[in-house]
Amino acid sequence: MLCLVKLQAFVLRYPIKTPVRTSFGTMHDRPAVFVRAEDADGQVGWGEIWCNFPACGAEHRARLLDTVLAPLLLGQKFSGPAEVFAHCTRKTHILALQTGEPGPIAQVIAGIDLALWDLWARRAGLPLHRLLGSSGDKLPVYASGINPDAPQDIVAARRADGYRGFKLKIGFGQALDLGNIAQVRAILQPGDALMLDVNQAWDLRMAMSMLPLLQPHAISWLEEPLAADAPPEQWLQLQRHSVIGLAAGENMQGEAEFAAAAESGVFAVLQPDLAKWGGISGCWPVIQRIRAAGLRFCPHFLGAGIGLMASAHVLAAAGGEGMLEVDANPNPLRSELAPPLARVVEGEVALGELPGLGFEVNLDQVSELCASAR
Repeated sequence: MLCLVKLQAFVLRYPIKTPVRTSFGTMHDRPAVFVRAEDADGQVGWGEIWCNFPACGAEHRARLLDTVLAPLLLGQKFSGPAEVFAHCTRKTHILALQTGEPGPIAQVIAGIDLALWDLWARRAGLPLHRLLGSSGDKLPVYASGINPDAPQDIVAARRADGYRGFKLKIGFGQALDLGNIAQVRAILQPGDALMLDVNQAWDLRMAMSMLPLLQPHAISWLEEPLAADAPPEQWLQLQRHSVIGLAAGENMQGEAEFAAAAESGVFAVLQPDLAKWGGISGCWPVIQRIRAAGLRFCPHFLGAGIGLMASAHVLAAAGGEGMLEVDANPNPLRSELAPPLARVVEGEVALGELPGLGFEVNLDQVSELCASAR
């Protein structure tokens, strides 16, 4: 049984010199909301809530945990994390409709779920990937979040660090996008993978005009070239004209939406974000459906280290041809809390066999890092 006696949210922000740019907005610092869950036996687990946008989002989500979710859970008994996830989802359904905040509420539930799976694995004395049924601890990674300003420099640096896959942000205008793609492709080696992330910046007309210009660059996938809520027929039309596989999923929510995506014939890659919707309890059935459909499962993640490590363990357990997304930009809230990912050898990392997520969280040390950087 699982009985929570403490459930806490901690907001941290790391100041950065170079903002992280997307086609729809810019991050001027790196926020994180960490979740600490403690059960009646004194076991502790850690999770992370997605909070990149809007700029005030981290504090809001922390307050949702304190005032809405924690009162639903503390002192009650559950059979495990999956029952907690179902309970939270059911109890907040009407509130999410009434407030118009299904996204933030789902994100808080997801972060709690990640913390409970870490706790559950630690109680079992197993690394999370083993608890979920992995056969090994190694998995491929790729460098992501690559800005449109001199992207060849960060790609060269990450390649020297051992990465062999790279995802470039585009959607900043045809001339800049194509110039950046050419510069990045020129420094990659045979066998290196190049992906493109449009972050929903194009309409169908723009996407169709860009397709023939992208095809000579051997792109592994084209991510969110259309808005996540674009009509299905637009996605189908784009897919029929593209030799590049389409990817999406970070802005999908719920088993039904993922099931429709997996069965649509549109996507080559689906990318649920465990800290944005579902945690592990919600996403694990989705991942099985993705794999059964013959698609690549590549978890989306562009936050701090706790959520990244949870994504890594889930990917290791899921198997298949997926790759782990690792932010290429400096962020101690990621790097200090994902020590197994510090060593990349020919595009792969090893998670190890320590219980849970495989590391201990020293919140005081991480908070001091943020304070000293200001």
